[in-house]
Amino acid sequence: MNTKTIILAEEESQLLNELEGNEWQSKPLSSVEMAHYQHSAKYTKSLQQKKQTTIRFALSDLATVKAKSQEMGIGYQNLIQMLVHNYAIGKIKLEI
Repeated sequence: MNTKTIILAEEESQLLNELEGNEWQSKPLSSVEMAHYQHSAKYTKSLQQKKQTTIRFALSDLATVKAKSQEMGIGYQNLIQMLVHNYAIGKIKLEI
């Protein structure tokens, strides 16, 4: 069995103890806290938006990507998006 130890910050540990002991009580947010959370939520949502762009590919590269995407049963633009995303989050390393 694979068990991982979870390390909690002091605030998280206190919150967990309150929840488990049925001691937690909701407190209304101040207007400053509410504004902060609203700003954070808007920023996070903006990061998920998509923006159209133009990229030039060698015809042979594009043909290869299209063929591979067809083998996988997905559109070539979706394949390119997945490749870029996986590179951006570090799942794919680029060797030059």
